Amino acid sequence: MGEGGRSGDVLRLTVVASAPAYTRRAGHASSCYLVELGADALVLDLGHGSFAALGARRAPESLAAVFISHLHPDHHIDLVPMRHYLRYACQPPAAVPLHAPPDLRRRYDQLLGEADFLGGMPGEELGEGTREVGRFAVTAQRVTHIENSFAFRVEPRGSPGTPGLVFSGDCGKPGDLLPLIRPGDTLLCEATWGVAEPVPEAAHMTATQAGWAAREGGASRLVLTHMLDTVDLEAALEAARGEFDGRICVAAPGLQLSVD
Repeated sequence: MGEGGRSGDVLRLTVVASAPAYTRRAGHASSCYLVELGADALVLDLGHGSFAALGARRAPESLAAVFISHLHPDHHIDLVPMRHYLRYACQPPAAVPLHAPPDLRRRYDQLLGEADFLGGMPGEELGEGTREVGRFAVTAQRVTHIENSFAFRVEPRGSPGTPGLVFSGDCGKPGDLLPLIRPGDTLLCEATWGVAEPVPEAAHMTATQAGWAAREGGASRLVLTHMLDTVDLEAALEAARGEFDGRICVAAPGLQLSVD
């Protein structure tokens, strides 16, 4: 499943991994999305099992940055193999900037029993606002999930009006995404529950809510992702179409599309 990409100033999205916090489907790792602009690239999230899938597509040391949406491990735990690879497989050791929520680095130090475990991946703590990374401008916006959870908008740096990619991270309230979405954007949006009744304390969205966010924000395309194994994908697509009449597809490993 995929759509042809174009080079130049058009963002290209590759779904490296799209599974939620757990899956029994072989070949489905958790949350990892590769965004490319010409020869430059960054990654949004690096969930469990995703590093190998990423490495099969691109040399990890070539990334301009890794952005982590929040502190649940299905969105960042493969920073462990990433760190080891950069330190031991690259000669001399390589460094890829890491932009992550507050407290992530301390947690890794405690987990691994090693001070400054992620020191080879320098970067500032995430906060709301826009930062420039290589050819990209990345805007972070807090969303409702756990403390310091972020959604992102990625666009070509210095190209106002160019369609961008908005990634919801994990988000319990679709209205939280509206400050990021511009007309013509692609919305890569979690729809954990599909058409099932949400569990309020888990703060995840349905396909209907994802469709609402895409419509209200003026997006041109919606990509549903991070759905439980039990979700009926056709029913989820139909529910999203009930809210949004633009292009809609389901994320799966290997999906590639141009953000236009």
